Amino acid sequence: MYALWLIFQLLFCLALGFFLAKKIPTALKHIAFQVLPYFSYVLLIAIAMEFFQALQYMTNFTVILVPALTLAACTSIGAFLCCYVLFKALGYQNSSGRVSLALVFSSLLNMSYACLALILGFGLAYAAQYYNFSLDMNSWWLLLIFMLLIGLDLAYAPLDRSWLNWKILLVPLGCIVGSILGAYISYILLKQISFKEALLLSQGYGFYSMSGIVISELKGAELGSIALINDLFREIFAILLMYCLGWRYPRAAISSAGATAMDVTLPMVKQACGNDFIPHAMVSGFILSVLAPIAVSVLAAI
Repeated sequence: MYALWLIFQLLFCLALGFFLAKKIPTALKHIAFQVLPYFSYVLLIAIAMEFFQALQYMTNFTVILVPALTLAACTSIGAFLCCYVLFKALGYQNSSGRVSLALVFSSLLNMSYACLALILGFGLAYAAQYYNFSLDMNSWWLLLIFMLLIGLDLAYAPLDRSWLNWKILLVPLGCIVGSILGAYISYILLKQISFKEALLLSQGYGFYSMSGIVISELKGAELGSIALINDLFREIFAILLMYCLGWRYPRAAISSAGATAMDVTLPMVKQACGNDFIPHAMVSGFILSVLAPIAVSVLAAI
């Protein structure tokens, strides 16, 4: 019942933002859209502060890092290969394109911002502990606000009915199937997590600002820490695949990007894959962004 309550809260805030988007004053919408790109960093600071407390009780950080990296690699590559196989079976030809160094550096800079937010969160938590003062940031309430802002943003996403065809839907399908296969391979390679836990962690689809909090709420801080780092590295692997192979295998690269294809990695899709594949990224990212909190919450409750 608790998991259902969490799912309800997440979807309610997402839907509320979507339906209020056209009704709230323009000035308020402008503020929301200005805040949205930076709000995930606020969430990461709050998450890092909470995980700092959990790490005090852990003697070996590799307990978190090794499964997170293994899962990120297996699920990213799994999504890429599954989508490639699906479209290859349909007879689609490989594409071509080119990538500029300017966008590569820009994406690396964006990733560094996320890392800095985590470091800042750990630093604030350490300072609070060292100087013995209380400093609390409720990551769950911040996540609900974030979902509300995402709902506002989705209402203005340039989706078109013509994009919703079964061929484009194979991109998120490849991500889902590939993530499950990647979870199974990770389970075989790793000894410290069960298949159920690997499957749960695989369903974040790179949505790191959500998965870590939800899994922490339902399964504890250690698994939540693995979820956060897994999805952070999953985004990094997706960006690497986008730049290295996206120009040649655009649909597969978009599939590996998971939920981030609609926002963080969209500029890379535009350049590495071309404008013709923006609909694939928007539809796939939208579906996986909505599916991720539901799948994570349900699997965590089972």
